[in-house]
Amino acid sequence: MEIWINPRCSKCRTALSELNTHGVEYTVRRYLEDPPTVAELEQVLERLGLEPWDITRIDEATARELAMRQWGREPGDRARWIAALAEHPVLIQRPIITADDGHAVVARTPEALKSVLP
Repeated sequence: MEIWINPRCSKCRTALSELNTHGVEYTVRRYLEDPPTVAELEQVLERLGLEPWDITRIDEATARELAMRQWGREPGDRARWIAALAEHPVLIQRPIITADDGHAVVARTPEALKSVLP
């Protein structure tokens, strides 16, 4: 299991605490320091069953600077969104947990987090 975190994020700290409480083995990826590649983002999005705009922190200053609210959200727009996430990882919603069984979640809610716990 891998968890993408920003250590300053309270939801990330909560997720780590829950994983520890349940004795789950995991690898931490500080995605701001070790940004995912375009290929990694495509793989995670497939596992999540989401589109890149679904995991974009649209209210971040960078998103406002890029005017992302006005970007298209059609299949042909995916590459632009994914490239922006790879270039500006601060835009990626967190925490993202990828489980060994192929399941992945954006663990912002207790329900999502519980779905990857034993």
